[in-house]
Amino acid sequence: MIRIFPRALATMLASAVFAFSVAAQEKTGGITIDGKKSPIPAEWKEEAPTNRMRYAQFVLPKVAGDTRDAEIVIFKGLGGSAQANIDRWKDQFKGPDGGKIGNNAKVTEIKVAGKPALYLDMKGSYLFKSAPFDPNAKAELLENYRMLATHVDAESIYHIRLTGPDKTVQKYREGFEKWLANFK
Repeated sequence: MIRIFPRALATMLASAVFAFSVAAQEKTGGITIDGKKSPIPAEWKEEAPTNRMRYAQFVLPKVAGDTRDAEIVIFKGLGGSAQANIDRWKDQFKGPDGGKIGNNAKVTEIKVAGKPALYLDMKGSYLFKSAPFDPNAKAELLENYRMLATHVDAESIYHIRLTGPDKTVQKYREGFEKWLANFK
């Protein structure tokens, strides 16, 4: 029979808690782009990526009246030019008349981690596909949605998208934009 003394047991438990705490801080400490990091806002809830294409993902809790949470998804190392990706994202939305998103999309040039980026802000009806690259996947039309997305040309290409119901995205927009601007 092995006897564990109370002091030894307490020391082992304290060490385990400290190790877990350090690991948790590193996991949620931020995303790194070209050696620059931006801390993750506390209200973003990190999740394990739902597929291998996703570098990281976060849930942003819905506001009163919305039926779904918003999400931030970060992709790293995917190809395509900035304009090709902006055009692809625009094709995932329909405007108020059911046609192309058109004037309901605004594209601006910004810097993320000191690197050039295009930033897209659009609202409309989102053609959500659970398997976006599967040609047989059926799209679900989600009304009154918004996407804030950026294509960052760093050492690796990053796509960072905040998508969700318009009111929920609006709640987190300022924090998202500050996070993008805060890579140091």
